[in-house]
Amino acid sequence: MKKVLTIAGSDSSGGAGIQADLKTFSAHGVFGMSVITAVTAQNTQGVWAVEDMSKEIIGKQIDAIFEDIEVDAVKIGMVSKIETIEIIAEKLKQYKPKNIVLDPVMISKSGFDLLRPESKKALIEKLIPLSTLITPNIPETEAILSKINNKEVETIEDMKKAAKDIYTMGPKSVLIKGGHLKGEAIDILYDGKNISEFKNARINTKNTHGTGCTLSSAITSNLALGYSMKESVKLAKEYITVAIENSLDIGKGVGPTNHFYTLYKKAGILDLK
Repeated sequence: MKKVLTIAGSDSSGGAGIQADLKTFSAHGVFGMSVITAVTAQNTQGVWAVEDMSKEIIGKQIDAIFEDIEVDAVKIGMVSKIETIEIIAEKLKQYKPKNIVLDPVMISKSGFDLLRPESKKALIEKLIPLSTLITPNIPETEAILSKINNKEVETIEDMKKAAKDIYTMGPKSVLIKGGHLKGEAIDILYDGKNISEFKNARINTKNTHGTGCTLSSAITSNLALGYSMKESVKLAKEYITVAIENSLDIGKGVGPTNHFYTLYKKAGILDLK
């Protein structure tokens, strides 16, 4: 069985972060492991508080995994502090995992800053160059590129140009998620040579909590399983589409996606929503 590690924050409501990552790993048949960077008090209505882990315990968690278990892929999510980013980069350089997927989590759907403003430079300089793939949405793309230009990303052509600009920062591939644009949901993948477009019709639901975490974790799982980058993204898009189509109306706000819908359906479990 392939082994996949998530380095991210904990979501107490279970829809995003570490919890969403582990559910996604399990749904893909890979063994999930975790390094917790922060504990959040959050639910479907918002993020109410965050407590960051010390760099020492983050480093020790990473050591504990890599010194005992072979890691086939790593997904990085919420990393709010400069010290957190620095220790993760240091350890990844030390252990050199084959696949590293960076989901540059910056702002929650409720508007809470999950990446401290002063930490953006460290993320760009220390983690992006180590990444096999980086998966920003439109606002994250604009934030990453703000020092290069202050241009808003408003069209597919803007996304293609932005993907090429982020590629110059060192990752092997860039996937820009177009969910914030109007019309069809189109994502752009650039690998330094080729641009690929992934199109999906928009799904009419408010329950999209944790979609970014889930998509990046699905891609990470597929890379660990040996799929190419393009195929890993394609399969992950299919997975997240089903999860959103069958999302769960849990809580008073933005509910989570249904990570195990396909497995539950195959098992004959009737109450799928």
